[in-house]
Amino acid sequence: MADLRFYLSLFIRRLPYFLLIAATISAISIIVAVSLPPAYESRTRIIVEASQIPNQLAPSMVQMGGNERLQIIEQRLLTRPNLLDIARRLNVLDNQSKLSPDEIVNAMQARTRIKRTAGRDAATLMEISFEARTPQLAAAVLNEYLSLIQQSDIDLRKVRAGQTLDFFQTEVTRLSKELQEQGARILAFKNSNIDSLPDSLEFRQDQRAAMQDRLEETEREIFRLRSQRQQLLTIFKEGAAAGTAAIPKTEAETQLAAAKSELSSALLLYSESNPKVRLLQSRVAQLQGTVDAEKASLEATDGGAETSNPALNLQLAEIDTRVATLDSQLEGLTTRIEALTKTIDATPANAIQLEELQRVYANLESQNNEAVQRLAQATTGERIEILSRGERISVIEQPAVPSIPTKPNRIKIAGAGTFLGIGLGLGLVFLLEFLNRAPRRPEDIIKKLEVWPMAAIPYTRTRREMVLQRSVKLAIILLILVGGPITVWAIHQFYLPLDLLADKVMNKLGVRM
Repeated sequence: MADLRFYLSLFIRRLPYFLLIAATISAISIIVAVSLPPAYESRTRIIVEASQIPNQLAPSMVQMGGNERLQIIEQRLLTRPNLLDIARRLNVLDNQSKLSPDEIVNAMQARTRIKRTAGRDAATLMEISFEARTPQLAAAVLNEYLSLIQQSDIDLRKVRAGQTLDFFQTEVTRLSKELQEQGARILAFKNSNIDSLPDSLEFRQDQRAAMQDRLEETEREIFRLRSQRQQLLTIFKEGAAAGTAAIPKTEAETQLAAAKSELSSALLLYSESNPKVRLLQSRVAQLQGTVDAEKASLEATDGGAETSNPALNLQLAEIDTRVATLDSQLEGLTTRIEALTKTIDATPANAIQLEELQRVYANLESQNNEAVQRLAQATTGERIEILSRGERISVIEQPAVPSIPTKPNRIKIAGAGTFLGIGLGLGLVFLLEFLNRAPRRPEDIIKKLEVWPMAAIPYTRTRREMVLQRSVKLAIILLILVGGPITVWAIHQFYLPLDLLADKVMNKLGVRM
């Protein structure tokens, strides 16, 4: 109880300081609350509507959540150029011509309130309100906001859809060009290696095998003819030594003898006018001409004959001619087999290069097909955005002209200012006493000096001193209680209007009361 009485005496001693702070701030808050002009607030609500065409049928190119879209639009709306343009066109603020651009922007942002609501399986909403000095001005500013929001939403959707379409058009053009270039590379490679491509490898292998068979057959035929020639010479030499060398017949003579025999047999059965007999007679005449020509040729070349037998020489000449022909064929077959072997050996390396070229072509073709498909989707998506059939922002509550002012809350301002003044006054008293370390009670002396006093004798004032002291305190209190508010009122009236100062402070802090 003694401590409470002591602290109360300290508070009474510092009462003028407390009253000075509390009365001044309370007076300021009351004057501001009374003098602030009425403010009207208009509201509007917008919603993000779902796409009118299901995404399963035609997906939109603007894949963006509703809350994200509203955030982007909010940031675009509250940009400096937009706020300055609206403020200057509608003359939104008082004494706007005296304000700097930064002050105008701060004031517009402080008067604008935006609230978004979104949730799972819930519509995405945005509520925008604006505070102005007149009802019509508040509604007009919100209408300007709505125009900017809707135009910004349209531009955002169209620009994104257009950018997507342009991107895929560029991709399709690029991939088509690369596809054509790669196809030209493949064609040039095939043309330059047409004889050693993998698709004709089996044919060339079969062809080489057939040629190798023909080569072996030709070699055997050459060997047989040369053996036959050697046998004929051996027989002739052996017969000449024995004196009984037979004259071998040529092939034409053998055929002539056979034809004559067949003609003789036919004449026994048919007459000479029979077609078969005539045909045989014609053949005999033809073979006889061939035999006569061979004999004439042999007689002309008897000077370089290998033997003295014309018929044998003719037969040997035929064998030599046949061998020369087969040697020429053998050389041609060998050359062709070597060429085929060279192309077959080059085929694996060409197959690897061709496979690499075709793999690149297949990848480009796959990318091009995918890009064409995406381009078709982008074209459809752009049409959806142009026709406003996709996700869009709609106004569900138009700005209304308010009929009564919504601000300021004068009681709230006055009450808050009064409580603030009382709190600051108490804080000042506490600070003064906290900084004052002088001892005031015996307990303070004991605590500071660690000395126990024998007795504490208080200072005793006379009646006249007490009356004078109380009169001075009362005068100071009255002066503070009366002079403080009057001084604040005089400053408000003749020097700096407190409502303007409060408005600037609220604009700076972004708070409206």
